[in-house]
Amino acid sequence: MKPKELLTSHKKFHINLGLERISKILDLLDNPQEKYQIIHIAGTNGKGSVSKIINQILIEQFKNQDKKIGLFTSPHLFNYEERIKINNLDIPSDIFSKLINEIDSLALNNNIELTEFELITAVAFYYFYLEKTDFVVLEVGLGGKYDATNIIKNPLVEIITTIDFDHSERLGQTIEEIAIQKAGIIKENSNVVILKENFGYEVVKKIANNLKAKIYEPKITQIIFEDNKNFALINNQKYEFNLLGQHQGQNLALALEAIKQLGFSIDEIAIKKALKNVQWKFRMDFYKNKNILIDGAHNPSGVKVLRKFLDDNFQKDKKTFIFGCLKNKDYEKMLDILIKEEDIFYYFEFDYPNVLKYNELPLKFRKKAKLISNTNEIFELIRNDNGLKIFCGSLYMLGNTFANYKLD
Repeated sequence: MKPKELLTSHKKFHINLGLERISKILDLLDNPQEKYQIIHIAGTNGKGSVSKIINQILIEQFKNQDKKIGLFTSPHLFNYEERIKINNLDIPSDIFSKLINEIDSLALNNNIELTEFELITAVAFYYFYLEKTDFVVLEVGLGGKYDATNIIKNPLVEIITTIDFDHSERLGQTIEEIAIQKAGIIKENSNVVILKENFGYEVVKKIANNLKAKIYEPKITQIIFEDNKNFALINNQKYEFNLLGQHQGQNLALALEAIKQLGFSIDEIAIKKALKNVQWKFRMDFYKNKNILIDGAHNPSGVKVLRKFLDDNFQKDKKTFIFGCLKNKDYEKMLDILIKEEDIFYYFEFDYPNVLKYNELPLKFRKKAKLISNTNEIFELIRNDNGLKIFCGSLYMLGNTFANYKLD
């Protein structure tokens, strides 16, 4: 069976948190996740950015030493292979297909019913082992405590990024409950990096102390956006930084502190090159040639960051929002933060399971929104709208929209 068909089949395309199934399949594979060094990252927002920064620094540091740096992130934009990379190269499609089918068959033959995410996680761990990967930057899928990635035992360092409300139906209705889930990745006597400004800081600190884990608390890095260029201010020096937004000052601080705790020195030149070259597609991604800003903000805190960036840097621009999201998101709160009276608002009812339908929008937004139901209408809008066009609300929407559209 083709990987996409297998992964999106009714039996697998759901969330079922817990470590029993992933533990069983990895035991059958001789626990490949124990064969390399891991940096583990949990949090509500910022996981991907922190992962990408650390990954790029390690690649720059070891590019002449034949070291392999693995990266596991989710979700994907265009294809599943994007989630599993070594030295920034996606897992080859033929190998991905082979491992998906082999591991799925192994699971079925042993009465293990893996979810989509568990199967991809098992494939990633096994692929990194087969390729003799040295370091793996590992992003949590959902939560932390019961996430499939949390089967690992001895990470080099654990990072807790911003904690806020998302997936409340699974992770809890309060920041404290959500923080407990995120802090579930902390292991005994380990190293934990977290900002004091984190809403869940006190909960994470208490759990870390109980486990005799050492906490490192970096200061937020200052980000400067001037003359359409982005810089990070580190030790009073300006570094070109390819990730836009003030919020990246938090993510960069976490990444740099985690790098310090790896137990070996990182060359300053590697850091400089990494910050200039790091890419995280469709996260505050500005395409000046088409006056388009694309951002994967899909919860209230992410949207708040996006709106602040727009207000700080594009105050005078006419703003046209193209927004779409899933039903399980706090879309009313997101739109309350995002859409101002003077803004133009399009709602894209994209083709995806569990998409929020236009007629399910709260009435106050439905009155303002113009419905878009296919990508041809979006491309026409891009051609004819001379304002700043902002795409956000769902990574799945962004992947759906730009899969066959050349932005550069």
